[in-house]
Amino acid sequence: MSDTALLVIDVQQSFPHRPYWDAADVPRYLERQQALIDGATARGIPVLQIFHLADSGDFSKESGHVRTLDGITIAPTRIFEKHRHSAMVGTGLDVWLTENGIRNLIVSGIRTEQCCETTTRHASDLGFTVTYVAEATLTFPMTDADGVTHSPEDIRRHTAMVLKDRFARIATVEEALSGAGARA
Repeated sequence: MSDTALLVIDVQQSFPHRPYWDAADVPRYLERQQALIDGATARGIPVLQIFHLADSGDFSKESGHVRTLDGITIAPTRIFEKHRHSAMVGTGLDVWLTENGIRNLIVSGIRTEQCCETTTRHASDLGFTVTYVAEATLTFPMTDADGVTHSPEDIRRHTAMVLKDRFARIATVEEALSGAGARA
């Protein structure tokens, strides 16, 4: 087994039901996320799917939306469920990774600046080497405290900037797969 795993975080049908859902960036995201999943699968890299769960609303199991986002095809090696922003909290993911000799993570998914960034920071603090694939993350426009609205691209750029060389290596899909393929 590879010493690398791909994390596919919160790529779930819950998001299109949220009021902030903005489909403008979705086609680009779906293409890049699928390329990363397909490339990891072809290289024998475990693909770990993480679903965010809540007790009620669009992220509850009862909603029927806690399933893979339409437009993504995935056959995960393992599925984990989380109730916090970090996929490393209360999921058993860190234990599974350690038991399977995985020290390198490729992070992708939804939302760029929330669960993907938080998981990246947490994994780095736990000693994992992290590759963050910003182009395989999705987020939505956000308005700051000063009333300025930031585009998904601005948010992706900012997240990559604050993670770079502190918590993760920032890579394109192809760069992430190239490096992982060498270790697989």
